[in-house]
Amino acid sequence: MSTADLDAARAVIGATSTPIHDLGSTIYLSPDTFAWAAETGWTNPFAFYFAGRGAMLGDVSADVVYAAFGWFAPASVKTMYEEGVAVAGAAAVAARMSEVHALWGRKYLSDVKGLDDIVEVCEALVDGLEGSGFPLFVGWRGAPRAKGAAGRAAQLVQILREWRGAIHLVSTTAAGLSPRDAILTNEGESQAKFFGWTEPFPDCSDLKHKHIEAEQMTNELSALALSQTLSVDRFQAFEDGIAALRAAMP
Repeated sequence: MSTADLDAARAVIGATSTPIHDLGSTIYLSPDTFAWAAETGWTNPFAFYFAGRGAMLGDVSADVVYAAFGWFAPASVKTMYEEGVAVAGAAAVAARMSEVHALWGRKYLSDVKGLDDIVEVCEALVDGLEGSGFPLFVGWRGAPRAKGAAGRAAQLVQILREWRGAIHLVSTTAAGLSPRDAILTNEGESQAKFFGWTEPFPDCSDLKHKHIEAEQMTNELSALALSQTLSVDRFQAFEDGIAALRAAMP
């Protein structure tokens, strides 16, 4: 791998990371997603989120889900995950989450130009990435995919979000940040409360450098993986494809 190729991969990661995060967050937390979940018994949207996302690991305990998610307070994971799984079991809620992602894609991405090509390059990346140490990403990658391009595009971008999130969790841990402190050094106390952590919060101002270190590590590991999975001549197609999907987001 040449220095130029790795630099090109860094540029692609810089251009695509935020759109992938935005798309993934929107799909997971969309009112449409929660409405489709409620139609099949999951009336608590956050119970559906925790269970549908975490059950891709299999029929596991809340402690395993907490370990794979990162950042969320253990008590919040346990309460919401167990409530969501109790509705119909781990396999059913995971399948429904994957299905509603496809429904979201059909609703919002069907008119994206060049959708078949976007799906092809995203799928090549998703299927080629190394998954060691990223169990949630691998669980999602193994889920059945929609037959139509729009539904599959939404599923693939969500899998890429899980990949990026898994790398960032590894990086924050390597930088020496606990899940709670990783939030406090980035988005602050209000976000820590949203993630289920309770006051009083410590002063983490002297740990800001660890957050910066973790972000740099995340970007570098992501760029290295991209450069090892896609040929450099496909970088632009991937970047343009993610931009087109992001532009279609409501």
